[in-house]
Amino acid sequence: MPKQFDIPRIYRSDLIGEIKRRRSASDARKEDLAPTEIDLGPVLFKISRFFGFCYGVENAIEIAYRALEENPDKRVFILSEMIHNPNVNADLVRLGVRFLQTAEGEQLIPLSILQPDDVVIVPAFGTTKEIFDILGQLGIDPQRYNATCPFVEKVWKRGRQLAQQGHTIVIHGQHTHEETRATFSHIRIDGPSVVVRDRSEAELLARFIRGEAPSEQFYQDFAGRFSQSFTVPQDLIRLGVVNQTTMLAEETHEIAQIIKQALIARFGAETISEHYADTRDTLCYATSENQRAMGGLLDATGDIAVVVGGYNSSNTSHLVELAEGRMPVFYVRDAEEILSRSEIWHLDLQTKSRELTKNWIPERTPVRILISAGASCPDAMVEAVICKIASFFPQARPVTIPSNLIAP
Repeated sequence: MPKQFDIPRIYRSDLIGEIKRRRSASDARKEDLAPTEIDLGPVLFKISRFFGFCYGVENAIEIAYRALEENPDKRVFILSEMIHNPNVNADLVRLGVRFLQTAEGEQLIPLSILQPDDVVIVPAFGTTKEIFDILGQLGIDPQRYNATCPFVEKVWKRGRQLAQQGHTIVIHGQHTHEETRATFSHIRIDGPSVVVRDRSEAELLARFIRGEAPSEQFYQDFAGRFSQSFTVPQDLIRLGVVNQTTMLAEETHEIAQIIKQALIARFGAETISEHYADTRDTLCYATSENQRAMGGLLDATGDIAVVVGGYNSSNTSHLVELAEGRMPVFYVRDAEEILSRSEIWHLDLQTKSRELTKNWIPERTPVRILISAGASCPDAMVEAVICKIASFFPQARPVTIPSNLIAP
């Protein structure tokens, strides 16, 4: 039975929670990716099979609230955003938590002000080896409230194992993202590493692996994204690929294949096992599930899609990317962004700006709306979005659990 976390009631939804329980009971093997349909008459919602809080997020929230409960008279800090959801982070601030850094690593409060009696929470993304060491030197135990996602730590462990075996680690991630910064920091202890953001950067790296580009060019093309003393071509002979757990799983597979094929081109297929390490076991289950479910949701077809999550959430943005080009998709951080049937605020991933779109809901009925959410989005926020949209249809039936879902 999955572990049950103690998270605040405000993040839970009786509606969404019951739908998830019933779907899980009827599909224990998680093979059915068809969405759940809530038919209200003039509007039909199709809800993704998997979405919302993952294991790592619930674990982090439980730890953060436990730290507050156990230390009512102490100063409580979090190294950076607990998770990439502004509502959850704002709740913690209202309870007295102070953030030491921004998500991008900008120092808000100098670590030098910390005292041994202070409480410091490590967020779900983890933190760098250097910060762990600094906290220890200040007399603060960083493990006491360490909310690093176990799947992130799994990437660190696997990467370090491969590095100790003589492999250079290629990290698929955003090099400014706090999880990737942490992964890079922990892995480089044991060996060389380099960060690639996407397929195009993997193809660029492959040119250096194959020896098609001058070695000195590497240091310009990957400036700020390789470990100290990285040497080309010597450190591009034995490679393994790990990822920032919130990246597109399919893209990580493609990058791994690009690297593998480049090694085959250089050393031959018969010796590839000496040069390439299979690291498929580092992909986060929740990221993969949510992305697979988004595929099932899009296959079910709809008129528009609404994806809910923090605007700096990597995993949420990738769900939006999967929908783009298939239909109009609106990336909202919460129900407050949805003003009316004719106006909605949303994030445009292309321009990276919050935009106001008019007449976003088609006039025809029934209108079919696809719903998904990122791994750091509370179920309560998803229900609020559904109810907000439903309120724009006066003839709509009440939002309830679909009758065709068998109770567990």
